[in-house]
Amino acid sequence: QVQLVESGGGLVQAGDSLRLSCAASGGTFSYLSLGWFRQTPGKEREFVAAINWNGNRAYYTDSVKGRFTISRDNDEKKMYHQMNSLKAEDTDAYYCAADGDTPVGPSWYDAGDYDYWGQGTQVTVSS
Repeated sequence: QVQLVESGGGLVQAGDSLRLSCAASGGTFSYLSLGWFRQTPGKEREFVAAINWNGNRAYYTDSVKGRFTISRDNDEKKMYHQMNSLKAEDTDAYYCAADGDTPVGPSWYDAGDYDYWGQGTQVTVSS
């Protein structure tokens, strides 16, 4: 069983940066495919970014390309989400997710494909 804990959320102004972290315990971290999702209450969880097991492939939703960077440190068992040039529309609860298998094609973007989830961390961007 894999446990995930996010940290690093907060209240910032538009144009600022934040770095989210996701610490994992249990399981074999380097085997996991990892992702970041975000969710507004009452809406479906939305894909933001994902990274493969060794960090040499990353996927992003169009709205964050060029602003957000996903990375991982397998030795530290951590994943990171550097968010630059934040916008008010980035306000959401952000969740890290892990998949015990390697997603194929569209599965990278599908919340239902991920097996483990953190409790979420709130990011609020004031305009």
